Amino acid sequence: MSRLRIPLLGLSIAILLLAIWAGWLRLGWPWPTLRPNLALIHGPLMVSGFLGTLVSLERAVALGTRWMYLGPFASAAGGVLLIAGVGGDLGPLLITLGSLGLAAIFVVIVRRHAASYTIIMGIGAVAWLAGNLLWLSGWLVAQIVLWWAAFLILTIAGERLELGRIQRLPPQAGQIFVGVISLLLVGMLASLFWRDFGARLFSLGMLALAGWFFLYDIARRTVRKAGLPRYIATCLLAGYAWLAFAGLLGLVYGSFAAGLRYDAFLHAIFLGFVFSMIFGHAPVIFPAIVGRPYRFHPMLYANLTLLHASLLMRVTGDLAGLAQLRLWGGLLNGVALLLFLISTLVLIFIVKEPRGT
Repeated sequence: MSRLRIPLLGLSIAILLLAIWAGWLRLGWPWPTLRPNLALIHGPLMVSGFLGTLVSLERAVALGTRWMYLGPFASAAGGVLLIAGVGGDLGPLLITLGSLGLAAIFVVIVRRHAASYTIIMGIGAVAWLAGNLLWLSGWLVAQIVLWWAAFLILTIAGERLELGRIQRLPPQAGQIFVGVISLLLVGMLASLFWRDFGARLFSLGMLALAGWFFLYDIARRTVRKAGLPRYIATCLLAGYAWLAFAGLLGLVYGSFAAGLRYDAFLHAIFLGFVFSMIFGHAPVIFPAIVGRPYRFHPMLYANLTLLHASLLMRVTGDLAGLAQLRLWGGLLNGVALLLFLISTLVLIFIVKEPRGT
């Protein structure tokens, strides 16, 4: 099963490429649709077909147990069926089974090492599973998207808390962190019954979590270093800023069902925060999966700058009602992700170590 890790990574990247295309279609670019209603599955492809598969695959590779590869295999296969438009509910069902696989992996992880960060990441996996079950049962994406957001936010938060052990955080930092995560979880649950109240509480949790990151995350120190540590820290700090922005947006406007503010809110979370984390953690994630070293190059800052500049264009277009600014910002969002993928592959498979190192 472990031989599937590179094919599964390749498949998840292929899903990402089609998710980007679907996002461009959803923005209104008059390009070939490839299949009817491709634009409508942009969110599920991005969150579950790519990000869910990537998180599950990373865990399966780290633990090295064969059955754990069934989760990323199922979510990737579900994404493929969604793209192909075949199988009816089979695609969402496979994605849901993939999230069940990740939840099972975290049961093993927590039993081996029960710590606050493993439990938080495990709760994130359960949030993905619960969101997928609601989606499979007929709930609209807009009704359960906070559950998908919680999956990724809690996964990242748990990883950052784990790294916080290096700098020996003060006791109150852990207590504050638990309170912040509780806000997110209560808001996520409340959104099922009182959408506006739940969205505002969830947004308050995001704002508080961003504040916690700025106060306690090790990125505050490593940003002063050179090379790869500074690049990673820059990615993380920029992502925290977008998480804070999403929190403010949700607090001001409350629940979103559709429209331009909905677009700004979601992309501040999933693109500004989550993909900043991916940009920053790629030097760790991708080498672990493919078994090859990652060689840092300053050109990565160009990709990062394009991502955030284009997202700023898009969000400004959303909130100010400037359609062309939003359209071009969204186009450049996808270009930034494509350049990131190309740069990552080049730095792993093509660039050689300098002689004498």
